[in-house]
Amino acid sequence: MHLDDLPLAEFAFPGPLRDTLVGAILSGAKTSTTGLLIGYERANEPLPEVGQLSAVVDSAGRRVAVIELTDVRVIRLADVDLEHALAEGEGDESVAQWRAGHETFWHSAEMRAELGDPDFTVDDDTLVVTERFRLVCVA
Repeated sequence: MHLDDLPLAEFAFPGPLRDTLVGAILSGAKTSTTGLLIGYERANEPLPEVGQLSAVVDSAGRRVAVIELTDVRVIRLADVDLEHALAEGEGDESVAQWRAGHETFWHSAEMRAELGDPDFTVDDDTLVVTERFRLVCVA
């Protein structure tokens, strides 16, 4: 397994949030993540699959670790549970706290620009892709 041969796992946009998330992955605190299904659809990207290996990249674009997906689900935003929220390793103590932080990110100008929709908002029925993963190795 060579890091350069693996697809990239990019968390948030380059900058402080990505650096925090990558640090949480490297420490083992972060073992899950959540993305918007519409993001995959608009980018015409296939959904991730269990067993897939990916190279985690930091804000400088360096491949710093390898993760393996252990679970992938498409669910309603309202159905994200506390176990998943806690496994995101961002310090949230409730689903409401987790959701507020994610809504801030998903409603950001950067995210709306990436989706091509300046008015994009989520609600309880928004479909999200929840992923669980394990840290395979650190580069």
